[in-house]
Amino acid sequence: MSDPQTPPSTPAKPKSRSMLRFGLLALLGGIAAGALGVYVIESRSGNEVADSCPLNNNLNERVNASARGEVAAMLALDRPFDATALAFQSAEGEPMTLGDLRGKTLLVNIWATWCAPCRAEMPVLDQLEAEEGSDRFAVVPINIDLGKTDKPAEFYREYDLTHMPLYRDETLELFNTLKSNGIAFGMPVTFLVDEEGCARAAMNGPAEWASPDAKSLINAFML
Repeated sequence: MSDPQTPPSTPAKPKSRSMLRFGLLALLGGIAAGALGVYVIESRSGNEVADSCPLNNNLNERVNASARGEVAAMLALDRPFDATALAFQSAEGEPMTLGDLRGKTLLVNIWATWCAPCRAEMPVLDQLEAEEGSDRFAVVPINIDLGKTDKPAEFYREYDLTHMPLYRDETLELFNTLKSNGIAFGMPVTFLVDEEGCARAAMNGPAEWASPDAKSLINAFML
């Protein structure tokens, strides 16, 4: 992750060689992005996190049992939250919320072009959307580069990312909301949202999202 902080203590899980490789990228990304550290850029967030989602113990058990290998860092949330009001924009600048996408399971990924591990995983997120995207599941990447859409749009063109939409939050409000509620500790951060709009699992750091491990986790989440 870029600019990592130590998250609350959780049971250690074995990491694959791919995750170790991503960890090195994360370290380099953190050094490269030091001057831009998202932790020192604060804003008064207009987003809200509401603890209005009931705990689903069966789902939590499925998620934690399936979080292995490439996605070992994913953890079920003990306090699931209503994510429908989390706000961002379309590539055309139209205001949106996660509630607009309700009805599908969402893999929401917060990323930036200056974040090395984010850049590394975007092509596999696009591959995941190409292979698994449906009327029941979607990858939702939300870019948090400051300023205009030029850099993330150019990144999409450069890496031929054609299956995922480009969503934006140049205000950092969404990231700061997740950070202040103990969800985000660094970049990238990814969370799973159910069909009702409840965020129920989250992880910090990159993953091989098109891997069998990731698909198994997503399938277990959607049962």
